[in-house]
Amino acid sequence: MRYLDVGGVRLSVIGVGTWQFGSREWGYGQKYAEGEAGRIVRRALDLGINLLDTAEAYGFGRSERIVGRAIAGRRDEAFVATKLFPLLPVAPIVERRGRASARRLGIDAIDLYQIHQPNPAVPLRAQMDGMRRLVAGGVVRHVGVSNFSLARWQSAEAAFGGPVLSNQVRFSLVERRPLCDLVPWAATHDRLVIAYSPLGQGLLSGRYDATNAPRRGVRAMNPLFLPENLASAHNVLGALREIAKSHDATPAQVALAWVVRRPGVVAIPGASSVEQLEANAAAADLELSDDEDTQLTTAAEEFRPLEGRAALPKLLRRRLHF
Repeated sequence: MRYLDVGGVRLSVIGVGTWQFGSREWGYGQKYAEGEAGRIVRRALDLGINLLDTAEAYGFGRSERIVGRAIAGRRDEAFVATKLFPLLPVAPIVERRGRASARRLGIDAIDLYQIHQPNPAVPLRAQMDGMRRLVAGGVVRHVGVSNFSLARWQSAEAAFGGPVLSNQVRFSLVERRPLCDLVPWAATHDRLVIAYSPLGQGLLSGRYDATNAPRRGVRAMNPLFLPENLASAHNVLGALREIAKSHDATPAQVALAWVVRRPGVVAIPGASSVEQLEANAAAADLELSDDEDTQLTTAAEEFRPLEGRAALPKLLRRRLHF
């Protein structure tokens, strides 16, 4: 396993995202939540993965409880990150919710506590006052944000009065906007970008194409999986397969290696099984050449997905159809 030292912490460049733990929208079911999810976390620790990311919103706290049970007796091996859902995030509520997350996780201190998404209706100074209280009380060790623009991340730091260690954002070969500003700023300021959906929710695994689109669950309502987008991803998927073959790897492993090749970036792919977790972990040690990196980036730049308002009518028709 390869590690990144940033802001005084040492993190595995591949972590584990746990949105699917106990969340009905993924459709993995009770058996997964009660068995495989815990095995995934424990195997991750065995492999040297220490970054475990969850949130109070995942399964209404269930994901945090699953993670907490899985790390029992192995707390020192894990860097536990969780997130505050910013519903009325004034200081007393931030403090109360942080303590509640720590209780669900069964830990004395949360390694990284993140604001899950911006709430422009509540001043950042009020939100960060709650974070300061948690740090002062020993409940939180490091503060982060998620889905913040660079300007808002910098404003959060100013409001906090110290380093806001990380910004967790969607980042992959098919979502490269963080490369414009977040990634360069993090790399030059000893900060961290945590890439969620680093495989485009599975698009970059090569499992799906225009004739085989997901029909249910979270992916079914992701515009990336519209047939026209799957068709237009042909070049980037082709490049992934070609490079994967030369490394005796999988397209997903190559896609992850591309993400964590960026300075100051770690990735938190999810896993539906221990086997998938093991494959994700192996991507940490897959070394791409500069030419391979350029080949992937060039192919990805040709991908112009239908998204936003333009994709909404098609997504609604798909939902009605299924």
